[in-house]
Amino acid sequence: MKDALLLVDLINGFDHDDGDRLLESFRQRLSSMQAAISHARRSEIPAIYVNDDAGRWDGDAPELVRSAIEEGRGGDVVALVAPGDGDRIVVKPRYSGFDHTPLALLLEELKVERILLAGAATEGCVVQTAIDARELGYKVTILADACATNDERLERIALHYAEQVVGVRIASATDL
Repeated sequence: MKDALLLVDLINGFDHDDGDRLLESFRQRLSSMQAAISHARRSEIPAIYVNDDAGRWDGDAPELVRSAIEEGRGGDVVALVAPGDGDRIVVKPRYSGFDHTPLALLLEELKVERILLAGAATEGCVVQTAIDARELGYKVTILADACATNDERLERIALHYAEQVVGVRIASATDL
């Protein structure tokens, strides 16, 4: 089975209402995020960054990464999980990585059957991407310890829903 690691909204300036809480969670879960990325690169699993367009409609992904690192409040941690050579970037305008993006086409081209998900925020963009992936027929695993959250209570509810209703597997980056 061919896997892909989707990294949802890791490139972040944390300049929104919940930015402080999200950045704190991001820092706490950074080592698991890094472990998931390292595993993917070692195992030749495609790492695909699916990131909010941050209000930019120019599609300039390198500039998105640069500005998050150099101008964002969490640039030090974003730099540690930034895309590397060979990683792909899909810019998204909405919560789900599949909503009005070419992500499904890319996964089809790569012959992906199972998606591993990490990123931010669990209860929002990560779970919404997982739901859409299941609707498209992918097997989905959320690496919960490699996901940052704005609200741990909502995260628990969202992960429970994803697992019990949607059929998503919940795992740890250390399970890889």
